[in-house]
This record gives sequence, structure tokens and C-alpha cells, in this order.
Amino acid sequence: MGIELERPPSPAAGVRARRPAVELERAGRVYAGERGPLAALEELTLSVADGELVAVVGPSGCGKTTLLELICGLQQPDSGRVVASPAALMPQHDLLLPWLDAAENAGIALRIAGASRAQARRRAGALFGELGLEGFQRSRPGELSGGMRQRIAFLRTLLSGKRVLCLDEPFGALDAITRAEMQEWLAGVLAAEPRTVVLVTHDVEEAVLLGDRVAVLSPRPGRLIAELEVALPRPRRRTDPEIQALRELVLEQLAGARR
Repeated sequence: MGIELERPPSPAAGVRARRPAVELERAGRVYAGERGPLAALEELTLSVADGELVAVVGPSGCGKTTLLELICGLQQPDSGRVVASPAALMPQHDLLLPWLDAAENAGIALRIAGASRAQARRRAGALFGELGLEGFQRSRPGELSGGMRQRIAFLRTLLSGKRVLCLDEPFGALDAITRAEMQEWLAGVLAAEPRTVVLVTHDVEEAVLLGDRVAVLSPRPGRLIAELEVALPRPRRRTDPEIQALRELVLEQLAGARR
């Protein structure tokens, strides 16, 4: 892709030896609840290397979204420390603005950075062909499919210029066929335009298909209970025995954490 952003090194063997782009050291986050303090994360230590994709899985309510917001600086830890390169968050829902067309939605980050409406539209719209969206620059969000909307939301995140991308269940609302297509598409985009990525997902198979490493969190308060390397070449196929074996291993870790 021709997105003109500062690029980290391309993923390669020994990615873990690179300098970290994200570091959490014994990080904790506690919310005030009606029944008293509610700990979302506790003693969480995690490092993400420059150019690495770490997929984070865990039970609902274990603090995965809180983790992403800590990395992006949208929240501050109550204990421990969080150090991260500038990061952009792609939330669970695309949050496209219905009164803007697709190119204008994709260019919002450029507008915030000071580009004119015409400049942002031109730069974002020029990339639509590389995302399989050529011809839809002037379409409103209501005229687009779920997969198309997610591609625009991802382009908006890329154009933020941040070195770290935090993706919060980006394909969770899609049907199974579209989700599989989007997983393959995202793997291709990141191969062409490497970024440091922290991907939160409930889909264990998705984590293994996309991640260089899978981080498994415990039930709330979320703690890191396992890290599994995915030392498999890309592209990966969900039917590969190695993918299935790793999927089962992650599921075993999740099941064990519930006991």
C-alpha cells in the first residue's frame, strides 16, 4: 500500500529481540463501582516488540478494552506503569459519521492533524483501490456493507500516523464469511504496511491466524496467565493442523483459568 507513514521495521525472525513499542509492568486499573472498587486489571506485565502483532484473548469483562485504552493513553494505570509509542485505537464499532461520505470518514485523522477537507479527502480517497473500495469514495456509511465499513475504519486508524495500532474486536460484529475475508485482508495489509499491533479478540482461531504471539488473560481482574508464540509462516490457513493445535492449546489455557 502507498500510505505515507513512518514505518517500523518489517516483521522477520527475531522480532522479539527488537526494542519494545509497548511495555506494561505490573499495571493495574481499578474502577469505582456501586458496590465498591472494581479491579479490571491487576499486576499485568506485557511487552510488545516493534513490528509485532500480539493478539489478546480472555473472558468477557477481564479488562481487554481497558488494556487498549491504557496503551493509547486514554486511561492511566492506578498501579504499575505503562510506556508505549504513540498509539491509535480502533474500537469495536466502526463509528463512521453518517453525514460524511466514505473518503471523508477515512480522512478524519488527517483533518484533526490540520489538513484541509480537500487534502484529507484526496489523500484518503486515493487509497481506496488498495483496500478494494475503489468507486465507493462518495458512498455514505449506510450504503456500505459491514466489511466495507470496517476497512474504512481501519484506514482511518492507519492514517492517524501512530506507530502502534490497538484493534478492539474489529471484526466481532461481522458474519462468519465476511469475518474470514477480513482476517485474510488484514493479514495482507499488515504484510505490506507493517505496524505494531495489539489485537483484542474473543475469537481464539483469529488470534492464532493473525498473531505473532497470543497473550491469554485470566477472568477479572485480568492478569497475564500465558503467552504462546505462533512461529508459523504466513499466509496461514485455519485448516492447518498446527493452527488447530495452537487453538486448542489457547482454549485449554482459558478453560484452566476458569477453574
